Amino acid sequence: MRENAKDPERHARRMAAKQKIMQSRIDHARKEQGVLLVLTGPGKGKSSSGFGMLARALGHGMKVGVVQFIKGKFSTGEEAFFRDLPGVDYHVMGEGYTWDTQDRQRDVAAAEAAWEVASRMLADDRYQLVLLDELNIALRHDYLDLDRVLDDLQARPAMQHVVATGRRAPQQLIELADTVTEMKVVKHAFKDQGVKAQKGIEL
Repeated sequence: MRENAKDPERHARRMAAKQKIMQSRIDHARKEQGVLLVLTGPGKGKSSSGFGMLARALGHGMKVGVVQFIKGKFSTGEEAFFRDLPGVDYHVMGEGYTWDTQDRQRDVAAAEAAWEVASRMLADDRYQLVLLDELNIALRHDYLDLDRVLDDLQARPAMQHVVATGRRAPQQLIELADTVTEMKVVKHAFKDQGVKAQKGIEL
């Protein structure tokens, strides 16, 4: 006879077994290092997740850097909130979505200027977390030299964390990363229902 999933004793047994597994993993995870996280996929929430980690780092008193590669033509709630906070070095370097500029040379120039700023942060151990927002899109369109980006990421200080966001992250970046999350679309208000971008949600 199948056990009742809501039975308190069964729940306690399952949680006790899970606790042992998790404690064993915690006990064996002794390495400390800067982590490279890649947030990619077609689903919503990549930048939002990156900025959530930014807030978490600030809560620990860490110095953080932000470089936004694509967004820039319009203001966002993230920029309004984070830009002037102590410990935040914030740079909006893009000129808007690629379909808005329609000028590859301008997009390449903007991305290269953004990488100069990012590269400076990646070489400076005072930055404990660096958010490279929409970097993956710049790489996908070959606005940046991928080898240089990978080299700079590998050469960064040992305890520096980096978060790279954007759709279609290149395979080489995924292979280099320590943690990769791919977000998928189940439903989307804009695409499925024609709901325009809302403040606090997309902007």
